[in-house]
Amino acid sequence: MLRLTKRAEYGLTALVHLVDHSGETVSARKISEHYSLPHRLVGEALKDLCRAGFLHSERGPAGGYQLARQPGSLTVGEAVAALEGAPEGTDCEAKALVGLGYGPLGDLNVESKCLIRSPLHKIQEDIWRQFERTTIQELASPEFTLLRNERGTLQPLQTSA
Repeated sequence: MLRLTKRAEYGLTALVHLVDHSGETVSARKISEHYSLPHRLVGEALKDLCRAGFLHSERGPAGGYQLARQPGSLTVGEAVAALEGAPEGTDCEAKALVGLGYGPLGDLNVESKCLIRSPLHKIQEDIWRQFERTTIQELASPEFTLLRNERGTLQPLQTSA
């Protein structure tokens, strides 16, 4: 099942913070202290996002990070892929690939024995497609997320009747 790593969670949190502080240069330390996250891991995630071209970095005492792209043009899927790669399949899928000659100890019948592969694979693909459709701007918007105290006052989400 698709599960984000801490690196991806911290990277997405940092991206939302940078959207909230658009136009400012924000340090990894400031982000990690603001959300009580490990500085080293936040820094590593920011470097990955910088290497992918999603952030600009500035060195020095007043250095930090800024978005290199408009948050409406950067998707959650792009960010997650830069931070941890695209999602993997089920164990059944991996064993089936081994069975097709992509590694040792293959069992050609394992995919047909895996009853959960198809439904879980579809769910995982649906989640990943949602990541690819959702922009960082949307992720940062109050209408899209439950606001935490760190981002301001808690406001109820608007629902359509």
